[in-house]
Amino acid sequence: MKGSITVFDCSLLYLPKIRNRAGNITPVQNNIEIPFAVQRVFYLYDIPGGESRGAHAHKKCHQFVIATSGAFEVLLDDGNTKRQVLLNQPDRGLYIPPGIWASEINFSSGSNCLVLASELYSAEDYIRDYDEYKKYKNDPSII
Repeated sequence: MKGSITVFDCSLLYLPKIRNRAGNITPVQNNIEIPFAVQRVFYLYDIPGGESRGAHAHKKCHQFVIATSGAFEVLLDDGNTKRQVLLNQPDRGLYIPPGIWASEINFSSGSNCLVLASELYSAEDYIRDYDEYKKYKNDPSII
């Protein structure tokens, strides 16, 4: 199964936007607005303009990535195909299933990146070397 996940399994999802003259709110609920239950939340900030982050894949963890302010792109790679997605609105996010190599790139100055994850942090879940990732995608016996 892990070898069959492609960049086209990643989805740009529109989140509800509740408008109010005092400011908007966007709710995100487990298994409703996003297709998994959130176990961990983290955010990236103070990233210099033009910088990149990420460049790894997960074996089990699903992620949902939101540009809460500013803009950046996510470069998705399934080992065969690459796809680039711009995130620049706080009521839209990118769902990334396990088995996809993802890099957040081209941050605008002052951007904030919010990540909702399906798993608690585990170093064993990360694949940080691209050559190891290619082996993982091509060999179903590698766990």
